[in-house]
Amino acid sequence: MDRISALRNVEDALARYEKGELSLPELERAVRGTLRSYATDFDEGRLYRAQGDETGVADGLVVVAGSRVEARERVAELLTEPETFDIEAIDR
Repeated sequence: MDRISALRNVEDALARYEKGELSLPELERAVRGTLRSYATDFDEGRLYRAQGDETGVADGLVVVAGSRVEARERVAELLTEPETFDIEAIDR
């Protein structure tokens, strides 16, 4: 997906929300799906989610990476303090 397509998809989702055709959770899913598609096409990687202590910053953090090891490194770089977390591959 190119940048123009991504922007059009987000704009379409916002317009549908404004018309009352989408709820806020549906809008969030639509925009998140568009952004994830764009990011994985742009970076040519997969999506990975960190799973850790629910009180930690890492839990639920999603990154695009070429491998599970690279995803772990990217998550660790985003943290201000060390945390224990696992990495799982996810679909868009």
